[in-house]
Amino acid sequence: MEFFKIRSDIPFMRHALVLNGISLLTFLAAVFFLFSKGLHLSVEFTGGTLMEVSYSQPADLERVRGTIAALGINDVQVQNFGTAQDVLIRMPVQKGSDAAAQSDKVFAALQGADASANLRRTEFVGPQVGDELAVDGLKALACVVAGIMLYLAIRFEWKFAVAAIIANLHDVVIILGFFAFFQWEFSLPVLAAVLAVLGYSVNESVVIFDRIRENFRRFRKMTPVEIIDNAITSTISRTIITHGCTQLMVLSMLFFGGATLHYFALALTIGILFGIYSSVFVAAAIAMWLGIQREDLVKGIVKKDGEAPLDPNDPNAGATV
Repeated sequence: MEFFKIRSDIPFMRHALVLNGISLLTFLAAVFFLFSKGLHLSVEFTGGTLMEVSYSQPADLERVRGTIAALGINDVQVQNFGTAQDVLIRMPVQKGSDAAAQSDKVFAALQGADASANLRRTEFVGPQVGDELAVDGLKALACVVAGIMLYLAIRFEWKFAVAAIIANLHDVVIILGFFAFFQWEFSLPVLAAVLAVLGYSVNESVVIFDRIRENFRRFRKMTPVEIIDNAITSTISRTIITHGCTQLMVLSMLFFGGATLHYFALALTIGILFGIYSSVFVAAAIAMWLGIQREDLVKGIVKKDGEAPLDPNDPNAGATV
């Protein structure tokens, strides 16, 4: 399925140096903000108080948030838990106040706003649990990165593996840079979105790399730069359809999903946009600069069982019928 078909190849790689220079500056800025400002970690990572409150009627979450904010407690997560009458509240521990006093203060305010409020449970999430979650999150990220590199090295060639992982880490660091610069809350759902972006970005890279490998087999007289430009141009329609539909779904969560899904959807939105950019102007460009050649991808290919490998220098080798 194609919305349109471009007859002439767009010379993407002609502008790769300038665009990658912009990418490098953006990447360095993200790293700077990560080290200078740091991430604004949520209760899951830093520790805090968790309260479950039930109401006789469906709870007004915005009213609950406003009541707690009026106490001077910021960065509170409020969401329904199970039913519309049950509310789960996560709060960071305030300096100079212990968890028990804080929860009593919050519940008194909630009961003052709605007499039907009933406290079901209160739990304190200690910083040791938060540290464990942070370490487990980093381990998960490292495992995803290692798996992606191994997959691409086996399926394609090590130059593609290096190019793709640099592009994907570029996306992840820029997402984290946005969260550090604006001090948006970094929670477990946001971490899940970052891991999802890794998989999403590598999928786009694989599509382009597949087309590059196919073009090396089909077009024997093209240079590697022309091969890459043709591969990117020929997949533009597919990219618009796939990413356009995904972005519509993510934007619907961003604008209509409420506070619970806001930062999750925001991380996905940033990741998808930069994922498209990095697959074209980072991954493909790095593969080009690493010196990807026809011989790297078209070698030792057997046409049928029992036949000799095809010669990469044969103009008919690997041609499709």
